[in-house]
Amino acid sequence: MSGTLPSKRTVVLDYGFGNVRSAQRALERAGAQVEITGDYDTAMAADGLLVPGVGAFAACMTGLREARGDWLVGRRLAGGRPVLGICVGMQILFARGVEHGAESAGLDEWPGTVGPLRADVVPHMGWNTVDAPADSRLFRGLPDDTRYYFVHSYAAHDWELEVTHAAMRAPTVSWTTHGSPFVAAVENGPLWATQFHPEKSGDAGAQLLTNWIETL
Repeated sequence: MSGTLPSKRTVVLDYGFGNVRSAQRALERAGAQVEITGDYDTAMAADGLLVPGVGAFAACMTGLREARGDWLVGRRLAGGRPVLGICVGMQILFARGVEHGAESAGLDEWPGTVGPLRADVVPHMGWNTVDAPADSRLFRGLPDDTRYYFVHSYAAHDWELEVTHAAMRAPTVSWTTHGSPFVAAVENGPLWATQFHPEKSGDAGAQLLTNWIETL
């Protein structure tokens, strides 16, 4: 699939948390021009911004703020510029995260709390299916039984954003179950995110990233 959409310039935000090289390779495979950078202006100018994330919610938020990533995400979204969050890069888009009893503020792009998985086996590590709505653009062309790679101990178990204006498009929310259901992916205007790792999900992940790139 490499070279399919060479005009689409994407930035993988380098703020010290995330598998930036894996994300770069996956986006290149999907056909994008990719730069890894923490430079604010370069990231603002890109067609698409990918925000990775691994580790603890609070640590990722600290790193993001130090890199002005909170401003970057907010400014891009205010201008309708696409952002894709992955793993903890998705979790920090919610209002708050709770780890080991301590609460940390997130970016608050979506209301709700990210908390510990409600499962007997934690972390959730390995391949799992996703229950995506039929109108999902992110999962377009991917069969219902497709498996994606997860590795996490926390998740958003509820979706709390309410659409109050008739002209607004309701977000497309996809779910996965590990012990109990949790949010696996969201498509909300220019802001998309996945709890799983598309860059580690083989051909399925490449197709999913291609679907995102085609919206840029």
